[in-house]
Formats: sequence, structure tokens, C-alpha cells
Amino acid sequence: MVIRARMDVMSIYLRYLAQRFLIFVATIFISITLVFLLPRFIPGNPLGAIFLQLARMGGSMGQQELVRAYTERFGLDKPLWQQYLSFLAQLVQGNLGYSIASFPSTVSDLIMQALPWTIGLLTVTTLLSWSLGSFLGAVVGWRAGGAPLARILVVLLLLTYTIPYYILAIILLFLFAFYFPIFPLSGAYSVGLQPSLSITFILNVLRHAVLPALSIVLVSLGWWFLSMRSLITSIKGEDYILWAEAKGLRPGRILWRYAFRNALLPQATGLALSLGNIVGGALITEVIFGYPGLGWLIYNSIKGVDYPVIQGSALLIIVSVALANFVIDSVYPLIDPRVRLGAGGRS
Repeated sequence: MVIRARMDVMSIYLRYLAQRFLIFVATIFISITLVFLLPRFIPGNPLGAIFLQLARMGGSMGQQELVRAYTERFGLDKPLWQQYLSFLAQLVQGNLGYSIASFPSTVSDLIMQALPWTIGLLTVTTLLSWSLGSFLGAVVGWRAGGAPLARILVVLLLLTYTIPYYILAIILLFLFAFYFPIFPLSGAYSVGLQPSLSITFILNVLRHAVLPALSIVLVSLGWWFLSMRSLITSIKGEDYILWAEAKGLRPGRILWRYAFRNALLPQATGLALSLGNIVGGALITEVIFGYPGLGWLIYNSIKGVDYPVIQGSALLIIVSVALANFVIDSVYPLIDPRVRLGAGGRS
């Protein structure tokens, strides 16, 4: 009887997983189509920026031949449906093509140059804000209506959470890079400095990353803090908490061993989604600070109407977010038995 019940549960889970996988595949296919079509609605000619730059440099000889060569090389002379099929064929082979603006650099090379900066910046800031926000939120939520310092902290973090992160980034840039020139205005490291594993280069990179990181942490910290505070406040009235208090357990033990561990599951789900969104980067923050991550690459490719780079970057973001959601949807029912596995899981 027990074996049959377990087989029924496994069957329900597999059907649930199959449904989620079909949604994942459909999402990717629709995204690929949109990623191909939308850049082509951007005003401007993908070759215009190149030839405008050549004209500024005094190059006018052979422009017609160059236009013809670029047009044929990137298939821009073909009907839209043929370009789409060619795009799909390249994707199947794992080929994102060549950049128009930075030819002969490939899209994959440009993304791989930008991706480490985005992942490094956002991984650290996401984990830091999540850890600090969850800890502070748990303490303040457990001692609701307590010390004046806690109430001041709630107001301050609520204020930073409501401020758009790009506004906060501009304020930080003005204060600590322009008015008080403590940190650099832009870039990931100083001009003329060669990338290496030396202490000098690492410290220089960290100094350039302080303001972009701070702008992201201050905004996201408020969300994690308010979220954990709300969860802890709601959990305080649960029966198992009241039972632990009746047994005479210390408040600190009840908070960290019972309340915090149960509130951590929704927070962990939010963290997983945030980590899945890391590849997308903080586009406006990177643009404001001139930080050479994926957001900066997308911004420049949109300015230059560089179809392949826009397509490759956007597709990478969409796939990473969709994959993160699929993994979370797949794993969550296994770690939380309270989750219903669709209609078949209702009792």
C-alpha cells in the first residue's frame, strides 16, 4: 500500500514536471522569435553607425562595395523569414553569429568579455543584501515595536527600497565620485592598468565596484528586510512557536531554530529567482557607472543597432531566467510538502 502511494506521488510529480518543461520550451521558442523580430523595429540602419563613423574619419572610398559586402555577409538582403530560419539554424549549432559593429568579433566573445563583470558584481551584491536583509528583518520582526533604533532602521530601509535604484546610483555618483572624489566616476578599472591577479589590480577593481555595488545593495536590502520582517511577524502567532514558548525555550533559540528556519524557505526561493536574474544585470546601473557588464553591452548594441549582439544578449538573459524558474518549480515540491503538484495533487 505504501509503495503504491509513493508510485502515485511520483507519477503526479512527473506529470507536473512534464507540464513545467513544456511551458519552459514554449517560453524559449516564443522568446527566440521575439528576440529576432523586436530589434528590427528599432529605428535606424544596422550599418548606418559604421559608415557614419567611417565618414567622420574621412573614409568615403568604396563605401558602396562595403555596404554590399556587409549586407551579404549578415544576410540583410534576404527576406525576413529567410533571416529567421538562418537565425534558428545558427542557434541549433550554438552559434550566435558575428557582431555588426565590432566585426569580426563574435557575439559569444563579446558576451563572455562582459558576463564576468556582471556576474561578479551582482552575485556579491545579491548574496550580501539577502544575508544582511534576512538577518536584520528576522531580528526586527521578532522584536516588533521594540527599540527606537529598530523603528529608525525600518524607516530608512523603506525609504531606500522606494527610491528607484538608478536615482540612488546618480546620487551616490554625484556625492562620492564628483563632489567628494573618493571613488572613480566610471569603468571597472583604471585606464592603462593591465588586467592581472596582482593585489594592485584587484584593489583597483574593488574600488571601482564600490559605488555600483552600494547602489544595488541599498535598494535590494530594503526588500529582503521587509520581506523577512513580515514573515517573522506572521510566524510569531503559529502554534509551534507558542508551544516552544510554553516549554520555556530561550527567545533567541525559538527565533533561530524555529521561526527563522521556517521563514527562510520563501526567502530562499526569492534568492534563487534573484540569482537566476543575475545574468540580466542591472542595465541602468552599469550604464550610469560605465561598468563594462552585460547591461553596458546591451546599451551600446542598441545604440549601434547591432542586431546579433542584441539578439544574443537578450536570449541569454531570457534563457537564464526561464531556466531558473524551471529549476525552482521542479525542486520546490520536493523540499516543501505543502506545495500542491497541480490538480492531481489535491486531496
